[in-house]
Amino acid sequence: MKGKDSTPAVRSAGTRPRPHARAGTATIAAATLLAAGLVAGTTPAQAETTESAGGYSAEIRRTSYGVPHVTARNFASLGFGAGYVQAEENICVIAEKVVTADAARSRYFGATESNVGSDLFFQKAKEDKVAEGLLAGTPDGVAAPSREVRDLVRGFAAGYNNYLRKTGVAKLTDPQCRDKPWVRQINALDLWRTNWANMIRSGTLELLRPLLDTVAPAPGSAPSPTLDAGGPGTSAADPGSADAAEGNAGGLGSNAYGLGSAATVSGGGMLLANPHFPWDGPDRFYRIHLKIPGSYDVEGASLLGDPIVQIGHNASMGWSHTVSTALRHVWHELKLVPGDPTSYLVDGKPEKMTQRTVTVRVPTPTGGTEPVTHTFYDTRFGPVIASPTFPWTTSTAYAMTDINADNGRALDGWLQLGRAKTVRAAKTILDRYQFLPWVNIVAADAAGEALYGDHSVVPRVTDELAATCIPARFRTRYAESGEAVLDGSTSACGLGADPDAAVPGILGPAHLPVLIRTDYVTNSNNSHWLANPEQPLTGFPRIIGDEQTERGLRTRLGVRQVQQRLAGTDGLPGTRFTTENLWQVQFGNRVYGGELVRDDLVALCTANPSATASNGATVDLTAACAALRGWDLRANLDSRGAHLFNEFNRARGLVFRDPFVVTDPVNTPRVLAADNPRVLTALADAVQRLAGVPLDAPLGEVQTEPRGGEQIPIHGGPGGSGIFNAINSGLTPGVGYPKVNYGTSFVMAVEFGRHGPSGRQILTYSQSTNPNSPYYADQTRLYSQKGWDTIKYTEAQISADPNLRTYRVRGNRHDNLG
Repeated sequence: MKGKDSTPAVRSAGTRPRPHARAGTATIAAATLLAAGLVAGTTPAQAETTESAGGYSAEIRRTSYGVPHVTARNFASLGFGAGYVQAEENICVIAEKVVTADAARSRYFGATESNVGSDLFFQKAKEDKVAEGLLAGTPDGVAAPSREVRDLVRGFAAGYNNYLRKTGVAKLTDPQCRDKPWVRQINALDLWRTNWANMIRSGTLELLRPLLDTVAPAPGSAPSPTLDAGGPGTSAADPGSADAAEGNAGGLGSNAYGLGSAATVSGGGMLLANPHFPWDGPDRFYRIHLKIPGSYDVEGASLLGDPIVQIGHNASMGWSHTVSTALRHVWHELKLVPGDPTSYLVDGKPEKMTQRTVTVRVPTPTGGTEPVTHTFYDTRFGPVIASPTFPWTTSTAYAMTDINADNGRALDGWLQLGRAKTVRAAKTILDRYQFLPWVNIVAADAAGEALYGDHSVVPRVTDELAATCIPARFRTRYAESGEAVLDGSTSACGLGADPDAAVPGILGPAHLPVLIRTDYVTNSNNSHWLANPEQPLTGFPRIIGDEQTERGLRTRLGVRQVQQRLAGTDGLPGTRFTTENLWQVQFGNRVYGGELVRDDLVALCTANPSATASNGATVDLTAACAALRGWDLRANLDSRGAHLFNEFNRARGLVFRDPFVVTDPVNTPRVLAADNPRVLTALADAVQRLAGVPLDAPLGEVQTEPRGGEQIPIHGGPGGSGIFNAINSGLTPGVGYPKVNYGTSFVMAVEFGRHGPSGRQILTYSQSTNPNSPYYADQTRLYSQKGWDTIKYTEAQISADPNLRTYRVRGNRHDNLG
């Protein structure tokens, strides 16, 4: 196997501690812009003209599929251009994100339990001035956001406002928010609030329901039963529950490959980015290229409402992210003061909880409003959250620390990452800023090195702290899930500070798994352990992820695809990677679970033509057996029977007979447990669920995505079946899968060579959420056919685009609201 001379795992040297921050259609679109007086034919040189005092100016060059290339002289104007173009296509999504962080969902979208809960939480954050606290301190990018990033955010808000002011709410072309009262001018603070919400997505926001259900016990009430420490089998609604998904946080996932010189035909580095994010809502990506000549030049994708590229590349280095298995929260078991359940003891001294009652007004069915209140209880560790696993009794309570609640470093981290020329320079930036909220990083560079790191923000639960400070009844829980419950009654069991950490309370770089190699690194949402099986990463704190344990099928296929490509055994010509065959591998749509068990499953159902389903009904398996027998083991549009296998797996039928072998983790287990009655029961359940849907239908006929009156056929399937190109759609009985929920979103295969970066990319759900935009469905149709848009980064690449159009956007102080 290639890569025997690869460099060893890197354990970071660390940095000085820093202060802890407080918590055909293109022609129509061009004509519309001309009518609004916003289009001016310009050249790249003209983009560097001097701006008027206090004003903004950015050049926008739109290439195929509406991808904007924004050029400006400074970060304020760069943000202005980014805000303007995002508003052009997605103003409704951004406006709704602002409404959410402004605690106003109930007012505009109805007094549902979800909206009211969201409003109570974000109203408390507003009253606590959380976003303002993140901005306080020295603007060095660590203690507080830098001047460059503040300018970027301020400019983004101004660009959004400029578009809205010139267009008018009543004349927005998107019917979702045309003439709606919740679409308003925004300011920089609005965007800092939405950014903070992104940071705590896999921490506090995942525990929002139990937080809002928390009520203090009455003083003097009877003691509650003895605490049950719980475990992996606890309810999914319980804050202590481990996520059963393959490394997913809140329904998110990803694949990524970093390919080095030993794995590519050219000898330069290559990157595959394949995040699996929602196809609708606030977590959509947006393709964009941002450039300040001589200062910043990055192409890739931003999350809507953010002014920076979060997954992308510059001239010589590219990076992507995958959702990490590390936990972002820890629990602190509080010993309460007798007779006072809202006071707790630390080192024998009582401390009073901070009690805050928050009120929001919500609409009533009669057309008025009424107040809804909730009382939150905060401690030095964070909020008290009660659940069946962590009850608040008269003697004990549990407080949760979300380690990302004070993370104001992310935009600066991504800004500096976009300036790194090599993966080793990227690692230096990761060490300094420690900004990644809940994701791994995979990167590659022109020198032919590839990097993997779970360099995310992780609570400082070292092995030593865990051994000393996790009460005995919670140790099994920690070993199995990584979820730590610390003794909150002693300050010695606080999170403390690593000497090399960017801020107190998080693991420093020396405690984080990082690997640099010249062959490859990969991650598909399992832990750091098998970033490359030739050099497993071991010995890291359990809170980051498990080691020497069974990997998910998608992870295993991800590794096997690279191994088979380098060995030349995958059916494609040659060995090593080009961007062309990397695209073919990404969209090969192999179903690894089917490869392992289909033949044994067919033999089993042939011998047993009927089976009993979970509901006791007898189900004929003859048609199911025939569909599986004729299936091509892929999830392509013409693959017949793929949806049946996916339902079989969802019914938990994919049970293996052989054990996991730690010395062969990529290939074990692999033999169907045909003698386990659950296998046939699951197949019967799958047939029942698919009643009215032909079992041998081509996947493209039953799995689609709506765009207007069109249903676009969609390939790919659930990662749990072992499908690398993960697509997750809900089953509509009798119909199939008419809507994608989440999965493959932004895909980029980029290679770094002598003439700069080149390759392929696509945004599967297209650039715009506006059904009247020319960019509403074009890339979705392209994805359906496994097509691509080429990388357009250099001036030559941009200028050669046949659909190139250029205009300039300008604004002034009228667009600044704060």
